[in-house]
Amino acid sequence: MYAYVGSRTTRERNARGDGISIFRVDAAHGTLELVDIAGDLVNPSFLALNATGEFLYAVHGDESEVSAFRVDRGTGLLTFINRQSTQGKNPVHLALDPTGRFMVVSNHIGASLAVLPVNADGSLGELTQLLTLEGPVGPHRVEQKQAKPHFNPFDPTGRFVVVPDKGLDRVFSFRFEGGRLAPAPVPFIATRETAGPRHLAFHPGAPLAYVVNELDSTVTAYRVMPDTGALSPFQVLSALPESFTGNSRASEIQIDAKGRFLYASNRGSDSIAVFSVAPATGALKFIEAVPAQGKTPRFFALTPDGRFMFVLNEDSDSIVTLTVDPAAGTLEPTGASVRSGSPVCMVFSA
Repeated sequence: MYAYVGSRTTRERNARGDGISIFRVDAAHGTLELVDIAGDLVNPSFLALNATGEFLYAVHGDESEVSAFRVDRGTGLLTFINRQSTQGKNPVHLALDPTGRFMVVSNHIGASLAVLPVNADGSLGELTQLLTLEGPVGPHRVEQKQAKPHFNPFDPTGRFVVVPDKGLDRVFSFRFEGGRLAPAPVPFIATRETAGPRHLAFHPGAPLAYVVNELDSTVTAYRVMPDTGALSPFQVLSALPESFTGNSRASEIQIDAKGRFLYASNRGSDSIAVFSVAPATGALKFIEAVPAQGKTPRFFALTPDGRFMFVLNEDSDSIVTLTVDPAAGTLEPTGASVRSGSPVCMVFSA
């Protein structure tokens, strides 16, 4: 198994990354061995693999482009295919539809969603739709000056795209049909003021979704209406331990493959929050917040078998391995760590 790690690379970001790092994963011990770095790339900050693992895609943060690469399944090495414009500033997330024929990208500063076709050879076609997000901005004077979509996953049915928007304190829902986005019957749900919704995780077996809110470091639980894509909130919890009194910004969120435990990262507290998920209701219960063993855990990734978590500490240039207790969901450091300049995203390919 290989892991691909995106990074920040530019002076403007005070970054130390070199491109997309390729690691060989020892699944038995949760360790990483650097194989290669696909360099000469500007801020390949979020990555996605297609369903077969043949192609990898990367947005270029602070730029206006997304790139396609061919994956050598034997060596893990990448070959550049092509690059296309997203026609919006600072693309931060990308997701492929279930058919693999279309890609949706969030332009964070561009305040828009871009749709690009994906060709059979893995290359990207020119943009076919650019949809601007609008609404009243939130009250945060620095972070909420405009719409700021930050994530655009497809729901488990593949019929809806759900978009947390940090600038508007809204979570949008869109239908996706024929390669185009259109507002869902209930087009958005509002969050608390200055919540700053950022990323989202769908429950693997129930119509539920969990959103991590960056600005107030909370997690909101939603029921999802499968026929309409509408969201209905029923719980909000802090992702910070009660004893933490400083400033912190939440970042990533993931749920385990069985839907029993949820995790969220805190930048400032520099910790990973662990929640249990009630089987009957989907309600969350805070268990603990575990030190990230580094500074600014922008991203983390559970291994496909769920045995380990890799924590990407952006400002300490490290990827740290934690073990996951299969019964309790709790985390423990293994002592394993590798250096990686300004790491911000990780995906796995078998």
